[in-house]
Amino acid sequence: MAAQDPYLELSRADWSRLSHSTPLPLTQVDVERLRGLCDPITLAEVDAIYRPISRLLNLYITANGALYRAASEFLAEDVPRTPYVIGIAGSVAVGKSTVARVLREMIARWPETPRVDLVTTDGFLLPNTELERRGLMGRKGFPESYDQPRLLRFVREIKAGVPEVTTPIYSHITYDIVPGEDLVVSRPDVLIIEGLNVLQPSKRALSDGISDTVSDFFDFSIYVDAKTSDIKRWYVDRFLALRATAFTKPNSFFRRYAALTDEQATQMALDLWKSINEPNLKQNILPTRGRADLILYKGADHNVRDVKLRKL
Repeated sequence: MAAQDPYLELSRADWSRLSHSTPLPLTQVDVERLRGLCDPITLAEVDAIYRPISRLLNLYITANGALYRAASEFLAEDVPRTPYVIGIAGSVAVGKSTVARVLREMIARWPETPRVDLVTTDGFLLPNTELERRGLMGRKGFPESYDQPRLLRFVREIKAGVPEVTTPIYSHITYDIVPGEDLVVSRPDVLIIEGLNVLQPSKRALSDGISDTVSDFFDFSIYVDAKTSDIKRWYVDRFLALRATAFTKPNSFFRRYAALTDEQATQMALDLWKSINEPNLKQNILPTRGRADLILYKGADHNVRDVKLRKL
């Protein structure tokens, strides 16, 4: 490992050895409930990879609490503690949603953090009508397709200690924001924010000098990584699986794809990957990998092969 590398790099074997002193709170039933479509995570994978991550985050969150108490004592003010915010980034189909759900479940079982909420940035996508008006339907998932001011306001209010903060709800069936419905986040101990571009740095400065970069409000961040060729294959596999499940629902945006043959569906998935998801990955998502505190590198079987942890 190069001396200038800001990360400690651990193999799967080295990382999994760190789990021995940490309880495993999940069962096989839990894992089956939490896994995503075409993301074959197993209890053994949770044991080897996510148990140490859970313990590491518990240590960081506990240390953050100690710092909060010391600062409150120094300032002689009882300022309410704000949620510990964890960002999780990575490509479409890489399995970051499963990572987020598993960690939420595990962190919530530590006595210090019983209230853990999970928010995805899908809820901050612009409505389809607005995307169509701006000519951005073919760039859905790119940074410009999000309501960035609202997302930033949401995270700033969370870290400002606002008692209740709302976020829009997104439907993967209708492929659009659900009108008139919001998710209310009420001062959790930990908030996990999962999304494609959550680690993207700012491209402009605000006149009031306050950051407009969502990741600046994160206490810890994770990037889920894999070879682009593997992610492409997982994306196609997921598209084919959705064709027989979500795409068949009457209100599905993708219902027109349900009747495609295997060959047609595969070609459609490859076209969508090449025109939208691969460019977004290469231009916007992958360049943010080096901003993460923890990088999980998956092998072709979806299992994490290597872990890189930013040095303190």
